Amino acid sequence: MAVLLALVVTALWASSWVIIKFGLEDIPPVTFAGLRYGLAAAILLGIILANKEARNAVGRQNRRWWLAIAGYGIIFVTVTQGTQFMGLRLLPAITVSLILNLTPIVVLLLSVGLLRERPSLDQVGFILIGIIGIVVYFHPKDVGEVVLFGVLVTVVGLLANSLSAVVGRAINRSRTAPALTITGISMTFGAAILLIWGFVTEGVPALSLTSWTYIIWLSVVNTALAFTLWNKAMQYLRAVDMSLIQSTMMPQIVILSVIFLGEIPSIVDWIALSLIAVSVLLVQVSQAKRVSNNQTEGNR
Repeated sequence: MAVLLALVVTALWASSWVIIKFGLEDIPPVTFAGLRYGLAAAILLGIILANKEARNAVGRQNRRWWLAIAGYGIIFVTVTQGTQFMGLRLLPAITVSLILNLTPIVVLLLSVGLLRERPSLDQVGFILIGIIGIVVYFHPKDVGEVVLFGVLVTVVGLLANSLSAVVGRAINRSRTAPALTITGISMTFGAAILLIWGFVTEGVPALSLTSWTYIIWLSVVNTALAFTLWNKAMQYLRAVDMSLIQSTMMPQIVILSVIFLGEIPSIVDWIALSLIAVSVLLVQVSQAKRVSNNQTEGNR
């Protein structure tokens, strides 16, 4: 049941990319992201307030925790999600997915300096496979100014997403609050800044019923419900299991983009996507096994 829940979540998250692409036809990107995560944050806050354990966890936190949570929300929601929506406005969903799918590799590299976790020799080899895939995908494409800007924006999102993974790991590792509490509070901070950013730079849009349907579905189902199910699955599955399941998102996004968005990769693109998918999968599994082994040794 836990595996099934986790797979359902990856399917929901993969479908988000298609829904976002449709929604961006009428909704400005930053405002779209702010409305999605703002409504999702409100739902999660309601769940937290209704849960005594979660309420108590919030009440006993110190100022340092609140600053860390606010910073985490700004990195994970404001910067990561804001740039992802901007990238999807400028680039095909498959290209954005390819770039953001490199997050585990960048996290591994960031962990060297921030968490003092050195990659193993096999992990270095897996990273090289991914680099080859990137070179194959982008060379020798004719990249215009708009596409180049979209790539740069998405790379900023990649770096922010990777940094948020390291920060989130450090916060969750302290176990001072449940994962749901950390998600809800940090999302509130990040979404509030996204909304301010969107309204100031893009104005307040007049949204159609269809646009609101996209926003509500993404907020309620693909964010609030999905995060809750993911956290539930994490209680029963190993880190390596979660990594394997999460790695199925990229092929799901590619398939959905081909079917619903008409994005047809070339043979060379398929080769590059396969190399990157294999690279990221191997890095995730290797890192998950390493964490699991360290936990086992610590319990001894």
